[in-house]
Amino acid sequence: MIDFLIVGGGVAGLSAAARLSELGSIVVLEAEEAVGYHASGRSAAMFEETYGLPSTIALNKASKHWHLEVNGSKDLPRGLLLLGSEGTREAFAADVVTMQMARISLDEAEALLPVLNRDHVIETAYHAEAWDIDTDACLQRYARMARDNGGKIVIGAKVTAIARDRSWRVSAGETYEARNLVNAAGAWADEVAVMAGVAPIGLQPMRRSMARVAAPEGMDVAQWPMLFGPGETWYAKPDAGALLVSPADEEPVPPQDAWAEDVTLAEGIARYQPHVTAEVMRMIANWAGLRTFAPDRQLVLGRDPAEPGFIWCAGQGGYGFQTSPAASQLLADVVAGRASELNDATVAALSPARFGLT
Repeated sequence: MIDFLIVGGGVAGLSAAARLSELGSIVVLEAEEAVGYHASGRSAAMFEETYGLPSTIALNKASKHWHLEVNGSKDLPRGLLLLGSEGTREAFAADVVTMQMARISLDEAEALLPVLNRDHVIETAYHAEAWDIDTDACLQRYARMARDNGGKIVIGAKVTAIARDRSWRVSAGETYEARNLVNAAGAWADEVAVMAGVAPIGLQPMRRSMARVAAPEGMDVAQWPMLFGPGETWYAKPDAGALLVSPADEEPVPPQDAWAEDVTLAEGIARYQPHVTAEVMRMIANWAGLRTFAPDRQLVLGRDPAEPGFIWCAGQGGYGFQTSPAASQLLADVVAGRASELNDATVAALSPARFGLT
């Protein structure tokens, strides 16, 4: 009998496995042939402490030490540069406040971004405390923690049936029996709940598209900050000698292996282009991922109020990597019945009980 059977091998499932493996036996079931295949494998990979709603920011703050000191992000400084233009003043001012940014001069911004288009950009702000996340190292570290505690990770194990008696019986190629079922299935989390006879939350997958474009000719972009459009209308980030550019789209779609549409990619490049003097000449690659949100856009962490043996670890909404150290710790604390380092209001804001599930 397994203590914790975890459905989903993305960052949510693997981080949960790492923490829960300290409390009992665990098995992770991943439907694809590799862990982190969907949203986790398509992340922009940034740690920005002030990004998200208050409950997300609380998780970010509690995760900061792990990312910087354990997973090595302190050696991957990035910084965040906000670029404002005519028509974005209100959104720019709001972002400066909510993301605790410092306004800087155009001269200072141009020192950070040599291709800054001063004919279009009229105001800038900067936040140095943003770092890249080595997502592969993060996933592998969680997997190693789980395996070191005797955990097992099974790939190519798509769940096809779930039954509940005194324990959970889950069919995924073979049959697994478990005391607790952990739902870390990302975009498919509501489908897993329905399969288990548990009320769904109303999770909505949203498509986010990304174009990888060539860096301006002759320029090394490695030290450029992440670039951000006010109100999160677009962003761009250096990546292995090129640039990732996204329109920050949020298109509701069913759970799927997401792909990017040409018109959306073109929109992202069109939003980025006026802010820089170097013309985008070539797209190298493109892809899309799913960011799955609960109705209130907060993570869902804890036991289902109507079925305590069903544990939610869902609704990461694009914050999965940066919140994963604290989110998985909270999940383990809730399961173990011990106090969390997070305050009571944050714990309640993240609990599945807030939806009144019956």
